[in-house]
Amino acid sequence: MRYVTAGESHGPKLTAVIEGIPAGLTLSADKINAALARRQQGYGRGNRMKIEHDQVEIVSGVRHQKTLGAPITLQVTNRDYAHWDEIMSPTAAATPENTIRQVTKPRPGHADLVGGQKYQQRDLRNILERSSARETTMRVAVGSVCQQLLAAIDVEVLGFVQQLGGIYADPTKLPELGDLAAVRAITEASDVRTYDEAAAAKIRDLIDITKKAGDTLGGVVEVVATNLPAGLGSYVSADTKLDAKIAQSIISINAFKGVEFGDGFGLADHPGSEDMDEILYTPERGFYRGSNHLGGFEGGMTNGEPIIVKGVMKPIPTLYKPLNSVDIATKQAYKANVERSDTTAVPAAAVVAEAMVSITLAEAVLAKFDADALPRLQAQVAAYRKELAAY
Repeated sequence: MRYVTAGESHGPKLTAVIEGIPAGLTLSADKINAALARRQQGYGRGNRMKIEHDQVEIVSGVRHQKTLGAPITLQVTNRDYAHWDEIMSPTAAATPENTIRQVTKPRPGHADLVGGQKYQQRDLRNILERSSARETTMRVAVGSVCQQLLAAIDVEVLGFVQQLGGIYADPTKLPELGDLAAVRAITEASDVRTYDEAAAAKIRDLIDITKKAGDTLGGVVEVVATNLPAGLGSYVSADTKLDAKIAQSIISINAFKGVEFGDGFGLADHPGSEDMDEILYTPERGFYRGSNHLGGFEGGMTNGEPIIVKGVMKPIPTLYKPLNSVDIATKQAYKANVERSDTTAVPAAAVVAEAMVSITLAEAVLAKFDADALPRLQAQVAAYRKELAAY
């Protein structure tokens, strides 16, 4: 399985093409739209979310709600393009009138300056339009397709907020991860997508204070995946380790700067006797671990425990009190341009991280089992689970 996204933040449409989804999967556009709506929600979002009400159009690869095994094309129309038609037109020649929003003042923390240098662009709008987090719209759409595939083999994935702006959710209030439905019910009812309402109230107050100050906030999101069979991924080569692939997928999200599995960096605080997950066995359960400090991975492979991955998102670098920068045209010091921005997008980032883990897990499943037709895939996964249980 592979996919590619295309489109600019204020362009006509956003597009994704997915190749390798098995034939026979019932694909729900409503579920994709629900995932897109989740990405647009969250306390602290900016005005762009009031303009866009993302709705997917399935253009190819699906007939009568069933996948065909052919490439699937998904598109989302940018409503805001109506206000940018001439400025972002793919076909109109550049004129003084339609280049009035030229950007020459790069924003610290963005791709603006480096992208302009790399691609030899003097109008940095040509960089920021594609490097914008608006691109993650299509990652979430692709992620929903992958989640629907994973659900067909009884695998569930959920992302939520663990920490925002230095305020931590109390982990003792997190329901048992084996029951993701309970976690989902709590976190989806929260406008900051966390399971600790006391922490959520403090987070909302902090967001309000930060917004008035013209500043932004980052945080930590957590993604949990349950019921994956042991043995996805491999230890034999660096590029076959599944946890490494997931780490790359998380870091690829805009503004993400760190990733950890299970107890992550906290593992450095304890001796090995406290960090390792002891192996246990019963005839009913087969082999299992007595804990999950390692986040469901050993040797780059799933070990049958829930996958737990966390990612840290830096504060959004677009500030309403802009930082110092230098105009690339005049080389004079200047305050950086202010594009429309959120105070925080951490709750939405949890949805994007959930999508990226779902995509990477679907890739791993389809690499290990027959990927042509869903019934054959389901039969092979079921047989593999029986094989593991009998080991």
